[in-house]
Amino acid sequence: MRLYIAEKPSLGRAIAEVLPGPKEKGEGYIRLANGDVVSWCIGHLLEQVPPEGYDPQFKRWQWQTLPIVPRQWQLQPRSSSKSQLAVLRRWLREADELVHAGDPDREGQLLVDEVIDYLWPAQRKRPPVWRCLINDLNPPAVRRALEQLKPNADFAMLSQSALARSRADWLYGINLTRAYTLLARDSGSDRLLSVGRVQTPVLGLVVRRDKEIAQFIRRDYFEVEAEIRGDAVAFRAKWQPSEACLPWQDEEGRVVSRALADKVVERITNQPALVSKASQKQGSQSAPLPYNLSALQIDASRQLSLSAQQTLDICQELYERHKLITYPRSDCRHLPQGQFADRHAVLQSVARLLPDMAPVVVAADLELKSAAWNDHKVTAHHAIIPTANRRTELSLSPQAAAIYQLIARQYLAQFYAPLRYRDTELRLTIAGGCFIARGREILHAGWRGLYPTRTRAADDVIELPFLSEGTLLHCLAGERLDKQTEPPKPFTEATLLAAMTGIARYVLAPELKAILRDTDGLGTEATRAGMIELLIARGFLLRAGKALRSSETGQALIAALPEALGQADMTARWERELAAIEHGEQQYSSFMSPLENEIAQLIGVAQLGRAQLRPILAGLPAGNQKRGKGRRTVPVRKPRYTTKGNAGRARRAQRVQEDHGIG
Repeated sequence: MRLYIAEKPSLGRAIAEVLPGPKEKGEGYIRLANGDVVSWCIGHLLEQVPPEGYDPQFKRWQWQTLPIVPRQWQLQPRSSSKSQLAVLRRWLREADELVHAGDPDREGQLLVDEVIDYLWPAQRKRPPVWRCLINDLNPPAVRRALEQLKPNADFAMLSQSALARSRADWLYGINLTRAYTLLARDSGSDRLLSVGRVQTPVLGLVVRRDKEIAQFIRRDYFEVEAEIRGDAVAFRAKWQPSEACLPWQDEEGRVVSRALADKVVERITNQPALVSKASQKQGSQSAPLPYNLSALQIDASRQLSLSAQQTLDICQELYERHKLITYPRSDCRHLPQGQFADRHAVLQSVARLLPDMAPVVVAADLELKSAAWNDHKVTAHHAIIPTANRRTELSLSPQAAAIYQLIARQYLAQFYAPLRYRDTELRLTIAGGCFIARGREILHAGWRGLYPTRTRAADDVIELPFLSEGTLLHCLAGERLDKQTEPPKPFTEATLLAAMTGIARYVLAPELKAILRDTDGLGTEATRAGMIELLIARGFLLRAGKALRSSETGQALIAALPEALGQADMTARWERELAAIEHGEQQYSSFMSPLENEIAQLIGVAQLGRAQLRPILAGLPAGNQKRGKGRRTVPVRKPRYTTKGNAGRARRAQRVQEDHGIG
């Protein structure tokens, strides 16, 4: 008997749908006509044993028990998933062949592997285990994946990498959260100060931005524009200060002398203006690539005012329940070459479900192949796109329909020509000074025609004639523009997500910048939304309209921590080593052993700095944690596990809402 183990019920049902019938549906499984069985996990069925599971004394939060480092790592069944674990145990006993159908990523590999390892101990001879990689729940895609099974052993190092990351997060979160919560207690505060490899650098981003805003001092500066007239032409040109003006400029090259600006205005008024240089250049801009999850969350936040969590939940529903989109928690914006053949069916589905888009579907050039189709750039998942669903109507909530439309439009844009434009630049000499005018003319809107509300200053049409060098014009008048420097803007959910995905620009070490540019950034597509919600729930971040601001507690925690813990550098180092494990270039032990030593050193630093840190933590606002004898507990909303489309949310919640601050 072959046993298929899917990561979630929706995937299990999709697998069973394409296999021969008739089928017998049971509680937590589907039996096929040939005796094979399809069953599933419901997110993580197993969890790390808590500290007190290794030693009862660890239940009390005490300095003398730190660091907590298990010598023999253990997993235990989640209380909400014991029944499904029993289902899998039953069928594993009868199976002579297994198919691992976890999501095609690091976590999905480990999630099913750990269940097989737990239920089938290594000392027992195991049946062959195959790996099935499914990105799309529609029957043709599932059928293709089942025809391309690979030995699960080929993915052993991917599983080792995921295991190392999971255990390292546990060690880091458990130990440092206890250490800094104990520091807070020693300072008279009852706050739980959770510390995590991902959550703390994210908090650090916001705290540092808020500090920059608070310390910002506005400064006046001045620009000068010339109003130009000629035969049938009129435009404005901006003054370019010369080197002689350096004493009256700031470090950014802005003129800070009102008198100097007024003098320039006086000198150029009613003076001839000579075109000293003229240039024109044509360019093009390809359509934006299809979405990954972060890019979709950013656009949904900006255009639909949806939180990252709302967008993820809607996408999960569109994927699992409605089967209208492909796998949503993708970090990739490219598509496999083989997917190009599905374009007709996909766009027919879009035109059917979104009648308002039918005309632009008809106008699309389906022979046009954008840069999105690139096998070399497809990772474990491909970009999020619509499916070739055969539904005839879109019975969705307004928000879900809007998300589907965003995804459909981004895919449709791949079949439209690039935006073509012509840039014009005129350099003028007026009273010995240099002035520049720039304009852009749209020659062909191409894909931009699909985005009528999309505005970018660089793409706006500016009427600027092309004039020959030596053309003599007239400066009618000059105008001084009074301006002020602006502080950095507070993070919004959209800009914080963008910062997490582009975290490399916030890292100082050049070699670490390169690592983070080649990875997911800070967190993963599946966890970023939950991480923001977690920081809010724990009182480290506050929502102020669309802005996200750091709280007093968040600021105090970052101030108390060693500077490196509030930066993303450690994440970059981890990713470098985890990638090496995945590719067989590094051993699991060579990653974990130094980490254990580092955590012990960090705890030692915290203990030695108790006196210096006490004033920082003493004034923390009161928390809502229950006080026990020598320990801290924090109420955590437990994820609900169901068999009806909630597995993804359950898994996400488990990842980011572990007690003790893991993440």
